[in-house]
Amino acid sequence: MTMRYLDHNASAPLLPEARSAMLAALDVNGNASSVHRSGRALRAMVQKARRQVAGLVGAEPDHVVFTSGATEAAATLLTPGWSMGRAPLTMGRLFVGASDHPCLLAGGRFSPENVTRIGVNANGLIDLAALERALAAHDRGDGTPLVALHWVNNETGVIQPVAEIGALARKAGAVLVLDAVQALGRIPVDVAEGYADFLIVSSHKIGGPKGAGAIVARSDLMMPMPLMGGGGQERGHRAGTEAVANIAGFGAAAQAAAAGLDAFAALADRRDRFEHALCGIAPDAIVHGAGAPRVANTSFFSVPGVKAETLAIGLDLAGFAVSSGSACSSGKVGRSHVLEAMGSHAREGAVRVSIGPSSAADDLDALGEALAPLIGRMRAA
Repeated sequence: MTMRYLDHNASAPLLPEARSAMLAALDVNGNASSVHRSGRALRAMVQKARRQVAGLVGAEPDHVVFTSGATEAAATLLTPGWSMGRAPLTMGRLFVGASDHPCLLAGGRFSPENVTRIGVNANGLIDLAALERALAAHDRGDGTPLVALHWVNNETGVIQPVAEIGALARKAGAVLVLDAVQALGRIPVDVAEGYADFLIVSSHKIGGPKGAGAIVARSDLMMPMPLMGGGGQERGHRAGTEAVANIAGFGAAAQAAAAGLDAFAALADRRDRFEHALCGIAPDAIVHGAGAPRVANTSFFSVPGVKAETLAIGLDLAGFAVSSGSACSSGKVGRSHVLEAMGSHAREGAVRVSIGPSSAADDLDALGEALAPLIGRMRAA
C-alpha cells in the first residue's frame, strides 16, 4: 500500500537539497573547531548554514545560534538569568499562552510560581486584553517581564497577531520570544520587523533533518545565560561540538523554504476544498480555528461521536498518515491542551491533517473519499 503522508506539522519529509548537504558534510572528517584544512571546511559549512537560516528570517548571520532543536532553544531562552553586555539582567516573570507548545508551557528555568498563563479565545487567538493587564500588573522591581508565545499553533495552524503582541510587549518594556517553528517556511518571517526580540526555529519542520534548531536574535544587545557550559562554540552561547551534517541540512532546507513561500501559500485551496468536502460528509464536523487566520497547510477537525484516535488509526490502515493532535509527547494519547485552552467541547478529540509542497495534488481529495465510509462505520458502531 502506498502511504500518503499528511503529517508535515509533526515532521516534514527530508528535502533532497538537505540530504545532499548532509552527505557532503558527512564525507569530511574532523571537528568544525579545528584549525586544519578539514576543520576549516566544516566551519565553512556551518557558516554557510548560518547565512542560509538568517536569510530566511531577515537576521544577521551572527545572531543565529544553532541548537539541537526548538526544545533546547526554548529551554535556553526561558530563564531568569540573562546578560546585557557584561552586566547581569534578571527576567522577573514569564508570560506564556495557554495553547502554546509544551516546550514553552514547561517554563524552562523559571519556577512554576513565576509563570503566568494567558488565555486564548474560542479560535485560539491570544487574549490581548488579558496579556496587557498581566504585563501592567507586573512589578518591574522583580525584574524585566519575559513574554514567550507561539507564532503559529502546531495543532490548529492559527496565526497569532504578532504585531499587536509585539506592541504590547514594547509598551510594557518586556522581552518577547516568538516560537516560530510552525511559521517558518509557511508565512513570511522577518525578525527585523521588530515584532520579537528572539525567534525559536527548527529544522525538521521545513524539510531539514531532525536534531537541529536555532535561536535567532534581533540584536546581540542581550542574551540568556547558556543552558550548557563548556567550550566556546556558538560564540559561547551554546557549548558542544556542532553537528555539522544536521546544521548543513538545516541551512539547505532554509534556503529552499525561502524560495518556496508562494508555493506553500497556494496549499490553502487544497485545504479549503477538503474542509468543504468534510462538512458534506459530516455536517456537524468542527474545524478548530477556522474563524482565525491560519497557515495554508493545516486542518484540525473533530467529528462528534467519532473518537479522533480511532479515526486516525482507521486512516492509517487505509493508507493515510495523520495525527490526533501534536507529536510532541512521545506518542502519548490524551486530550489536546490546545482544545482545552480554546474551550472546545470536542470530547472525542481532533484529527490534524497537515500537508506540504511535496504532497500530491490529490492527497486531500483522496482523504475526503476515505473519510466518508470510515465515519459512517464508526458512527454506526
